[in-house]
Amino acid sequence: MSIETLKSVAATLVEYCKTQQEDKGLAQLYAPDAVSAEAVAMGDTPREVAGMEALRGKHAWWEENFEVHGGGVEGPFFHGEDRFAVIFDVDATNKASGERSQMREVAIYTLNADGKIAREEFFYGF
Repeated sequence: MSIETLKSVAATLVEYCKTQQEDKGLAQLYAPDAVSAEAVAMGDTPREVAGMEALRGKHAWWEENFEVHGGGVEGPFFHGEDRFAVIFDVDATNKASGERSQMREVAIYTLNADGKIAREEFFYGF
């Protein structure tokens, strides 16, 4: 995989996140067996899930449980030939509790040899 591939995947993912096209990103940029790891488990979803069905389920869980009011996306920031980071700011309300909060997280994405996202890891404060 080339640096150009890494830069292209990263730029495309950031653009999809900025324009709320995450599903398009999952379909186009991720490996079928991709792993997503959160800092902690979310609801009934384990901290780490694998495969497209599980990643789509994680996205669906978020949409069902949170109303997003706004946010921002910074990056990408590159590390080596196969990884990049993105910083996300999210202003959201938990639909069940009505609690509104502002969140900031760092996501690290690792590409496989085919230039697909094989792993994403999210880091945030509690």
